[in-house]
Amino acid sequence: MTRPVIAIHGGCGVMAKLDLTEADWADARRDLAEALRAGWRVLTAGGSAVDAVEAAIVVMEDSPQFNAGHGAALNAAGIHELDASIMRGADLGAGAVALVRRIRNPIRAARALLEQGGPVMLGATEADNFAARSGLDMVEQSYFTTERRVKSLASLKAKALEGTLKAASEAEKHGTVGAVALDSAGHLAAGTSTGGYNNKPEGRIGDTPIIGAGTYARNGVCAVSGTGAGEFFIRHAVGHEIASRIAYLGESLATAADQVIKSDLASYGIGAGIVSIDAYGNIAAPFNTDGMFRGWIDADGNLSVGTHAEVTTVSL
Repeated sequence: MTRPVIAIHGGCGVMAKLDLTEADWADARRDLAEALRAGWRVLTAGGSAVDAVEAAIVVMEDSPQFNAGHGAALNAAGIHELDASIMRGADLGAGAVALVRRIRNPIRAARALLEQGGPVMLGATEADNFAARSGLDMVEQSYFTTERRVKSLASLKAKALEGTLKAASEAEKHGTVGAVALDSAGHLAAGTSTGGYNNKPEGRIGDTPIIGAGTYARNGVCAVSGTGAGEFFIRHAVGHEIASRIAYLGESLATAADQVIKSDLASYGIGAGIVSIDAYGNIAAPFNTDGMFRGWIDADGNLSVGTHAEVTTVSL
């Protein structure tokens, strides 16, 4: 029997520590730990990696600290359009939703699509309607909105008019949440959820709902969830690329992940990070930015969370 492992991220590009209050940093670390515990309870009760990934992401979607669900980014029109996907490594089953506006937990809609076994992805109104027909919690747009995102949108619009958009902090721009897990049966799974980036064009879809880009899992190889400049994750098929380097070149998880994140994507000068687990329970969480909200529970049951370079072990 395999010893279970879970890892999560809450977005890379973590900004200068002064961009958030100490209370905000503490709340983010607390919610990361709670998400890990939610997934870990599933795994230690004999549940599947897919169940654990969904459970962990739901906690982060419900937290205002991250750019997914409650607390998601606003597009240029001041609307929330959310994306999510989930993948099961055992049979490459997957589900994804894009541009949804009313689903409280988009990861649950992605999971429902996976289980239905028909279309892999649904978008916009039909994705919302599918979730409603599936009995998922539906909410008004105002549920997703937080004061932080409203201020960030206003700031970005002002900087765009001034021609100083490049000076915007990472806190104002983007973020994503994701999880990967290995269960006691040796199965892998991955999932990702996001509001995109603040002030994005209406209808923009990033890598999060694209299987093989922002989310990928294949038994015997690895599970990957990404965060960063999604257009480049799509172009490089990041999740699949990392799995392919392991499967075809025989690279370790750490080597493959570092090559893609710290070399291939970093060469564009864009922010990128992932969390990943291989078939042996090894964890890799590289990023090429100032930091990344991240955490994991390893095969020995040690829970660790971090935002910048340092990683702290906390009680399980």
